Parts: sequence; structure tokens; C-alpha cells
Amino acid sequence: MSYPSPLWQPGPGEPAPIADAPRPPAPVAAALLPISRRGGALLWVAAVLLVPVLALLVLYFVRFLGPAASIVGVLLAAVPFVVVWLAVRLVDRWEPEPRRLLAFAVAWGAIASVAIALGVDALLAFLAGGLTDAFSAVVQAPIVEEVAKGAGLLLLYVGARRSFDGPVDGIVYGALIGAGFAFTENVQYFAVSFIEGGAVQVGGVFFLRAVLSPFAHVMFTSLTGFALGLAARRSLRTAAALRYVFPGLIGAIVLHALWNGSATFFNFFEVYATLQVPLFVLFILGILALRREEARLTRARLGEYAAAGWFTAQEVDMLATGTGRRSALAWARAQPGDRAAVMRTFIRDATALAATRQRALSGRDATAAAQESALLQRTTAARAALLAR
Repeated sequence: MSYPSPLWQPGPGEPAPIADAPRPPAPVAAALLPISRRGGALLWVAAVLLVPVLALLVLYFVRFLGPAASIVGVLLAAVPFVVVWLAVRLVDRWEPEPRRLLAFAVAWGAIASVAIALGVDALLAFLAGGLTDAFSAVVQAPIVEEVAKGAGLLLLYVGARRSFDGPVDGIVYGALIGAGFAFTENVQYFAVSFIEGGAVQVGGVFFLRAVLSPFAHVMFTSLTGFALGLAARRSLRTAAALRYVFPGLIGAIVLHALWNGSATFFNFFEVYATLQVPLFVLFILGILALRREEARLTRARLGEYAAAGWFTAQEVDMLATGTGRRSALAWARAQPGDRAAVMRTFIRDATALAATRQRALSGRDATAAAQESALLQRTTAARAALLAR
């Protein structure tokens, strides 16, 4: 069994062998029915609880910042959020996560994490009578905020394991939780600067937060997500996964504290140029390396299905590279009736099949066999539709 790197090594297990493809192909009339990828009752409960918390946050902003400043803050905060959203979706293109889970990640970051941070701030102010600004920025904020955001990742890990397959998925979910948190935080920063200094001051704050550092929270929380992604790759239960969570969370807290400390104790622009920019470059290179390994994993797993007759070698080559996928979509568009949508379904389901096989390799996913059967039916049906005359 081949794996792109130790990062993709699953836990030990004895997965079921792949059945040979039927000859002739089995009927596929109902095979395009959607596959259930339910996020779990835990996520539904959490999503419902976010609604009243959102109402309280809106009331908080309107009451203490005013409607006009709050609207200015929302409009300006939307700019870096959209940039981050588009960048994360590019990372997620190989094996896209369900949109409802992406929305949950953003909502958790923008609503629950912020509410938890505000609540802890208020509690500490009440108990300790207020802490120094330096302590709050460099110690309290990194710990409280990263733990709050990490809790959302843990909820996704527990409630949506079928859609949490590995490091890239963890980075995607962590990045969107961080982006959601940054959005709400930016609303407050932009609104306050607008109240205190008008357009000139809000322009300076916008440059610092939206131009220089739109990916700061994204990077922090992505470390926790990456760690949980490694646990997901090994199909670990929640208690065992915590062994991975803590190192990732500590890394996120340290990066966050370093970022805040650069503005509190040092010359921000010097630290930004000499440390933060190189860290961001490493972050990008790491993501590109993980994406490359994701493509290699797709090739390896689909190659096993090709050996059983479910795919041709040419189809595996096409599905395992970005160039091959683009060429396949161009070919599908040129077919009668424009079959690009069917080709996208074929690519998506084949990629999901590779991820399902990877989960099954641990022997711990009780749903893998049913998921595999449904995806094999769907890919067979999609191929039939693509080749129909």
C-alpha cells in the first residue's frame, strides 16, 4: 500500500478488498441519487444556538457603536473576508467540502468564538478588576480566542467526520473559522476607528488589517485544523485526537501571541517584514505541498479501483492532475448538449471515492463500505452519461 508521505498514513486496519467491476456494467438508473453527508445532530444543535448569540452580538454593536459606524465596519470588513474566502475556496477545489459545513465554520468563527472571547473578557474584568493592555493582547487574547476557535474545529471533527478527511480539510475549516472571527473583529476595529478619527483613521486601520494582515487569524487557526486533520487521517476517536489538538493549538497560540506582541513591544513593520512575511510564505508553500500530496493520494487510491476494473488507467491519470481535469472539462463542453456538469460530477465523486477508500484503510469507518458502494454507482452512472451518444 503506497502513501504520498507519513502525513497520509492511516491508522492500522484491515479494509475490505475492492470488488471487481461488473461485466457487463450493472444498471445505473438510480445511481445519481445524492449521497447523504449529514453533519450530525451536534452541529445542528450548535448552529441553532448560534442564532440567539448572533442577535446579542448585533445588539451589542448597535448599542455601543451605533448603527452608522456598525454599517461602515461591516462594509469594510467584508472586503478582506471575501479575499480570504476566495483564497480558501481555491485550496478546497480538489475535494470540495459541503457548503453547509463551510458556512458553519464561518459562523462559528464570526459568532460563537467572538461571543466566547467577549464573555471571558467581561468575566476577567469583573474578577480581576481589569488587566494590563499588554497582558490582554499577548497572553489573554491568543489563549482565549484560539481555544474558542479550536472548539468549532472539534465540533466539526466530532459531528462531520465523513467530511473531515485529512490535513487539507482541517486547514480549510480552520481558515474559515479564522476568517469569520477576523470579520467580526474587523467590524469592531473599523467602527471604532471611524467614530474616533473619521475616514483618515479608518483608512489607516483598514490598511493594517485588511491589506497587510487579512490572513493572520487564518494562519493561526489553520495550525489547529492541520493537527486535527492528521488525527482524522488516522481515524482517531475524539479522546485520542486531543493528543494532536494540543500541539496544534499551542502553535496557534504562540503565532497569535507573536503577532500581537510585535505591535505591543516591537516595531510592527520591522517584525512584519522580517518574520511575518516569511512565515506567510512558508504557510503558502506548505499548502501547495499538501495539495500536491492530495493529488498523489487520489492517484494511488483510484489506481486500486482501476486494478479492479472500475476505472481505466487514462481516467486515473485525468482525475489525478489539475491539467487532466481541465482537459476533461474542455472535452465535455464540446460534446453534444455540453456535458461539463456531468464531468464535474464524475470528478467530484471519484475524488470523494479516493477519500472514502483512504478512510476505510484504517478499518474503523463503519460507513465506508456503504459510501464506497454509492460512489461507485455514481461514477459508473456519470461515465455512462458522458459516453452516451
